[in-house]
This record gives sequence, C-alpha cells and structure tokens, in this order.
Amino acid sequence: MKPLLYTAPLLLALSLGACQKPHIAAESSPITKDVTAQTTGLGENVTKIDARAVWQGSLDACRDATTAADACLINILRTRGASPSAINAARTLSAQGKPGYISAWQPVEGVGVATLEFPFRANTNQGIWLVDAAGKTVDVDEEVLDAGVRNLPEYKAFIDKHPDASPFAPAEASGSDALPDGGVRLRFTTPLRSCHACADEGHVTIGYDFDTKRSFKGKQLVELR
Repeated sequence: MKPLLYTAPLLLALSLGACQKPHIAAESSPITKDVTAQTTGLGENVTKIDARAVWQGSLDACRDATTAADACLINILRTRGASPSAINAARTLSAQGKPGYISAWQPVEGVGVATLEFPFRANTNQGIWLVDAAGKTVDVDEEVLDAGVRNLPEYKAFIDKHPDASPFAPAEASGSDALPDGGVRLRFTTPLRSCHACADEGHVTIGYDFDTKRSFKGKQLVELR
C-alpha cells in the first residue's frame, strides 16, 4: 500500500454549523460526469478537466452583489484571468446546483485529485473530485452510501445500532492500494453522525477503483465501523 499525500487544503474542509441531516441518494452506482466536449461559453472547446482548471482569487465582490451567486462567480472568473478549463469546471458545478470552482490539483497514482471550493456555503466549503484519464469526474461526497452499500449485511448491522447516522462531508483521503490488474484504489473516509455538531457514531471508507489506464471502474465498500 502506498501512502496518499495531500496538501492542507485537501484535508481540512469541515466547518461545523447548524444540525441538518443530508440527503442520501438511492442509486446503485456512483455518478460520473463526462466533462469532455463541453464549452466554456467563450467559443472554446475544453478537452478535459486537469491542472489548468485551477483558479485562485477573491470572490468578495460577490458577497453583496445583486446578481445570483453562480452568475457572479462565473463573471469574476471570466474577467480575472481564469482559464477556459477553470470556467468550464465552475459552470459544471453551477449546473449541479453547487456554485464553486477548483482551487487546487494534485495527481495521485495517475489520477487527478481536484480540490473544490464552495465559497457561498455555510457548511462544508470544500470537496473533492477524482478525475480519470478521460476527464470524467467522481465526487467523493456524492452517494457515499448508495443502494449497493445499504444492502450489505455490515451496513444493516451498523444502522440497527445507529439508526440516525448519515455521512457528513467532506470525505478525507485515507490511503491507496495497488490492484492486481495494475490499477489503483483510492480510499476516502467519511464520518457518520446524526448532525453537523454531533459526535461521530462511526466512519465509512469507500474505495474508488481505476484501471491500469486510470479509467474509473467503480467503487467498493472498504470498511464500516
């Protein structure tokens, strides 16, 4: 097993706030977003999300703006030197109802790890996209406990003891494993609790699998405790 190294912005992202239980989606497989063949709205095609998608700057002008937060964010990026790839990433997040942008990028075992910033949220101001070789993105805070996990005996045993426990983002990197076929599994661990300010009742670790070409293959429950 190889250690997974991240910078501080990737590891520290949780801001405690008012208690609110998150929604758990019921689909049986993780969502991947194919961001290839999209445009920035500037007439430029963006082949994929990569290190060029990083943008760092101030959004203070949007705090008191009369325009919507997502529109203001995109306008700031366009007028302050953001790359087409950065604008494309921000547009993708806005289309998902999560106004934000990519603030950092790190390749890990051949997989792109993008730090997401959500500047207008009261809680959970950061997130992570895993980006495969084709530019498909996997949000490690989406569908952490999908139908496949919830049907497993270990999950049912856990939830019998902790009926109100749910995943609370952000997930944190917890290592990597080499797969027999030359691929790699990146592991992320998410706390389980009943509200933001509540004590952890457990943790779930999910492994995200990529093949030898670093195409995303799926996710697996690694540990639930």
